[in-house]
Amino acid sequence: MIWILLPAYNEQNDLPGLLKKLQGALEGQDYRLVVVDDGSTDDTQRILKEYKSKLNLEVVQHPINRGLGETERDGFEYIARQADAGDFIVRIEGDDTHEPRYLFDLIDKLKEGYDVVNTSRFQPGGGQKGVSAYRAFISRSANLFMRFIFGIRGVSDYSCGYRAYRAKVVRDALAIYGDHLIQLRGLGFTSTLEIIVKLNMLGCRFAEVPFVLRYDQKKGSSKMVGSITMLGYLTMALLYWWPFGGWRKQYRGMKELYREDPEAAVEKYKLDALKNRKPASRINF
Repeated sequence: MIWILLPAYNEQNDLPGLLKKLQGALEGQDYRLVVVDDGSTDDTQRILKEYKSKLNLEVVQHPINRGLGETERDGFEYIARQADAGDFIVRIEGDDTHEPRYLFDLIDKLKEGYDVVNTSRFQPGGGQKGVSAYRAFISRSANLFMRFIFGIRGVSDYSCGYRAYRAKVVRDALAIYGDHLIQLRGLGFTSTLEIIVKLNMLGCRFAEVPFVLRYDQKKGSSKMVGSITMLGYLTMALLYWWPFGGWRKQYRGMKELYREDPEAAVEKYKLDALKNRKPASRINF
């Protein structure tokens, strides 16, 4: 089964067009669309109710706006509780900048044996439309920074959230990291990066497919605050490299063990077991 995770916050302008595209793309497929409505105050709820009769749609409702980090975390947890190990999870934006036609490129790549498949604007054939030269420069520079700091093999686009995951690795990651799978929840769009950093530490294998970001189709305003997200990236770099119990030290050896024996890795590194190990992490958010 294909699970589609769609975070939404005040997307009344873009959601109808995206849902109509998803309806066409998913016709005849075994799928469930999970929308996490992050406290929308516009007509987002009404639109979702309208499409419940047209799509295999479920809605997780936040009574107040909590931000993308908590929205993604709740969505992954909700799906992981119900998904089978062999299912696929695809996370897509609710602002109509991610074309649903790439869904099956991502899933086909997962079927080749990868655990996480990323869309990339920077692969041959990829790109972005409707993005100013200044914003494109900032995005490219931020991705070069993230590539230097985190160096995930198979990833060139760290800041695009349009990705496909094997349900099993998401379930294993939640068993290991618990609530800390997405730890920096209050720092803008940092969660988009954090989840792949955590899955890379777990031992997942990554690949990418080229895609074109259609920012020119976005009708609503941007929710991203660049300065807060950049602060999140810097904070994550500190947490990752901190020599006195940072992420790399805390989870040392996990990647190799997970690739050899996933169940043994989950048992050894799960959150409850890790609390009893020394040294424990000295940085927490």
